[in-house]
This record gives sequence, C-alpha cells and structure tokens, in this order.
Amino acid sequence: MELLDLLECSPPLAREPLDAERAAAVARVFKALGDPVRLRIVSIVASREGGEVCVCDITDAFELSQPTISHHLKVLKEVGLLTSERRASWVYYRLVPETLAELSTLLGAPATV
Repeated sequence: MELLDLLECSPPLAREPLDAERAAAVARVFKALGDPVRLRIVSIVASREGGEVCVCDITDAFELSQPTISHHLKVLKEVGLLTSERRASWVYYRLVPETLAELSTLLGAPATV
C-alpha cells in the first residue's frame, strides 16, 4: 500500500492509535525528515519561488558530494515527499503537497490533548 493511501485513511493521532502498518509507513517519512540534510533540502524546495528547484541549486547549497545529495534526494522521493522532472540535462524537484498535507492532518491535534 502506498504511503498516501495509508495516510489518507489515518485519523489524527488524538482520535485513535495508528495500527502497525500505518505507523511504519508514517515513520519512514519522519525518519527521512529526521536527517538534517534532507530537512534542509525540503526547506530549500519549499521556500523557492515557483515551488521547484534545479538539482544544481540543491547541490550548490551543501558542501557534500553530488552522489551524497543524489542519495538524499532519492530517499525523499521514495517516501513521497519530493517528485522530479528531467528537463534536458537537469532534474527539477518539487514537493508533493498531498504528502505534507497528510502529515499535517495526522499530527493535527487539539491543544487540549
């Protein structure tokens, strides 16, 4: 089952506990975001006007090798946080708003909890 399918049917945490399958799927996303480089990549893409970033701009923002950046981008794509599109010799990355919205909904708990 795809992550979005799992999250779509997941109620907010305050209403009922997640089952093991849902918890594992959501944990993969949070694990990906738990890495500082990946969190910065998501922030770079999210804050860019137009909502997309060329891989060259992402690579330039770090003092890491291109293969290391590629690995982090692959992880973010695998968990459904980023999508990409190749244009000529460059790849452009965008956030997947549905995934962020589902995470937000899942964590949306009333202040009285």
